Amino acid sequence: MQIASGTVVGGKVVVEGLSLPDGTPVTVLARGDEVAVRLPLQQETELLEALDEADRVEGISAEELFSRLRRFG
Repeated sequence: MQIASGTVVGGKVVVEGLSLPDGTPVTVLARGDEVAVRLPLQQETELLEALDEADRVEGISAEELFSRLRRFG
């Protein structure tokens, strides 16, 4: 799995420095409230359950996560 930031240009997401083969499945998360995410009921239920589980489990801070990710380039 890779995490990358990009910009929408002409209706398409452009990510500098990342080359993926045609047909590679990707997930795009958009910042801001203006973009609605619509999921089928089953996926929404799974997501909400996962968020509840994440709230119950002790984890690491976002700062620590990004620090660990930087070690991989």
